Amino acid sequence: MNRNIRILGVTLVLCFVALFIQLNRIQIFQQEDLQENPNNMRTVIRDFNRERGEIYTIDGEIIAQSREVDGQLKFERVYPFADLYAHTTGFFSFQYGADGLERYYNDQLAGQKETQRFNSLEDIFTDTDTSADLTITINHSIQETAKEALGERKGSIVVVDPRTGAILAFWSYPSYDPTVFGSADLETGQQAWEEYSSLPTSDDPRLPKMYREIFFPGSTFKLVTAAAAITETTTTLTNPEFDVRSTYIPPLTTFPLQNFAGSTCGGDLLEGLRVSCNTTFAELAAEIVGAEPMIKTSENFGFNSSPPIDLPSPAASIFPDDFGNQVGLTESDPPVPILENTPALAQSGIGQFNVKASPLQMALVAAAIANDGILMKPHLMDSLRNQSGELIETYKPVIWRTVLPRQDALSLQLAMETIATSGTATNLAIPSIRVGGKTGTAQINADQPDDTHGWIVGYAGPQDGEATLAISVILESVPGEGQLTGGTDAAPVAKIVLTEALRALGILE
Repeated sequence: MNRNIRILGVTLVLCFVALFIQLNRIQIFQQEDLQENPNNMRTVIRDFNRERGEIYTIDGEIIAQSREVDGQLKFERVYPFADLYAHTTGFFSFQYGADGLERYYNDQLAGQKETQRFNSLEDIFTDTDTSADLTITINHSIQETAKEALGERKGSIVVVDPRTGAILAFWSYPSYDPTVFGSADLETGQQAWEEYSSLPTSDDPRLPKMYREIFFPGSTFKLVTAAAAITETTTTLTNPEFDVRSTYIPPLTTFPLQNFAGSTCGGDLLEGLRVSCNTTFAELAAEIVGAEPMIKTSENFGFNSSPPIDLPSPAASIFPDDFGNQVGLTESDPPVPILENTPALAQSGIGQFNVKASPLQMALVAAAIANDGILMKPHLMDSLRNQSGELIETYKPVIWRTVLPRQDALSLQLAMETIATSGTATNLAIPSIRVGGKTGTAQINADQPDDTHGWIVGYAGPQDGEATLAISVILESVPGEGQLTGGTDAAPVAKIVLTEALRALGILE
């Protein structure tokens, strides 16, 4: 009898220990997974029954805030400027979760960070508002100008401070009003969600194309090819000289690669950049630089990795990393390997083939060159403050990559400023301002040569000072409506935005 009681007692103790271990495993080690589980409605209801921190622009405009309502949910999330910041703030939705800054900084906005919840012993025993307000780097006037300059043309605009990585404008059209998803009116939110979900991906206004979509960069990528040539070979802006011609036939193919509009060009690297000569850069990539240095330099600029911006799921821009096995050598000095896909390497050198880049990535290419070869980590967060206005955290600029030596960056700056004064980017030039640029006209389908994206990347700053702004603009192809070019279509848009940004920064009156 006593033996049975002892066995029962031991069994109960073991069960208690097992239950204790399981409870602690769930509460401690699986806490985050349970909180983020979309089926955990307790967390969702909790977050909508208390006020959330506000989001501000750097110049003080409120772009996301909580509003008290009557009903099962005590608060809803509203966005006072409708579509203007949708792709940056994202949304905070009872039905569809969160996106954008609302998702990335959810714990801070919701007051769930341990450092916000327990600043003193008193906080453990009192129910206080621990949410934080987020201030971001975007300037409201520059953002509004970007929207107005692009109008109702599909495209994106990114403006960044090359010295710090701060994003000053971040716009893509089409956009949407995220208030419909943050509303307590769940039926209206569901209708909008279903409507957007029925659209082709390229037409879905919820897609923040400036950092989650990648496109052929076209001739804007020639800056990367030029950087590879200058840093990895003996090429300079003035040597070697390339043949003046209208076509170039890469090794291992009989198909000629043409210049834009059948034009004839050649000469040195500076001239090739000034007029955006395809034949020069195709030969440069295929027969002078070669695959490995092209891959290395592209990745130095950030290709083949996701940019470390404080937003969820940024797209990785792509430069192909496999051009096949070696089948021979070029006649260049020193010789460059000819690979099975050297013709594709030639196309890649002009931003075609399988090269793809987001507008953010191309802004970072311009920023790295403008900042003397140093690429800063892109960011939107400026600071976080508690509800008493006390500073919790402030952003400190961080170097992401050292892309190229300063002297080589200065050579590319000279080239870009020549392009803006007497080349394809003259529509970007601003009187009394230092401006550099590179245009791009990216063909999206070989069977439809008139369907092109119009690109421009560039930078601007005081005439005798450092560049304070870098920009990229893409105008997306409209099938059947003719070519969009960097010089004619994208450059005027970028000039409008840069001019307002220079005024906002006090550089231009």
